[in-house]
Amino acid sequence: AMLNRLHPPRPDWYEEFYASVMNSSMKSYEAEVAGYKSQLFDNLRGKAKKVLEIGIGTGPNLKYYAADTDVQVLGVDPNRKMEKYAQTAAVAAGLPLTNFKFLQAVGEAIPVSDASVDAVVGTLVLCSVKDVDMTLQEVRRVLKPGGIYLFVEHVAAKDGTFLKFWQNVVDPLQQIVSDGCHLTRQTGNNISEAGFSSVELGNAFLSNASLISPHVYGIAHK
Repeated sequence: AMLNRLHPPRPDWYEEFYASVMNSSMKSYEAEVAGYKSQLFDNLRGKAKKVLEIGIGTGPNLKYYAADTDVQVLGVDPNRKMEKYAQTAAVAAGLPLTNFKFLQAVGEAIPVSDASVDAVVGTLVLCSVKDVDMTLQEVRRVLKPGGIYLFVEHVAAKDGTFLKFWQNVVDPLQQIVSDGCHLTRQTGNNISEAGFSSVELGNAFLSNASLISPHVYGIAHK
């Protein structure tokens, strides 16, 4: 019910088209952000045995942490068409499909038990959820005590800048063509105020990312 309310069913052709585009169009972005992700995901190696990734999409992050032989990965995404791409990425990353499970769900209602995962991963997902704060509370709920949340998110540019002006102009169209993606959210503030015991937050500006160039990335501890 929550899935249908927050992410109403799209036509099957649209879900497939969007998944295919995401699988093929993000290579230059992933190449530029790779350094930040490598540094961040090193925190999982040998430490997190059960990882949940919200907005797993086509699985571009799996190569950073799925090589650990006994890691179990739950991938959450509202678009069922992402599953086959994520499975392919899992296999390419050395993760047996017996250790990977795709869950069609939204971040605001993650269908796993309280305090059941060692780490939550989320990259470029809080831009498109309906309720950022509800999603972050779900992240805290599913994490074990001492668990970590790793994030990389694009955010609004600084007020008064030309980039912020264009983000405001394009934002309504962006939400339509990019499955609910918002350009002007202050996501770093949401994460900092979500009730984690500590948050390590950095800022980055990606030259190849145009309207989504400003990023925040880091680690939040439960």
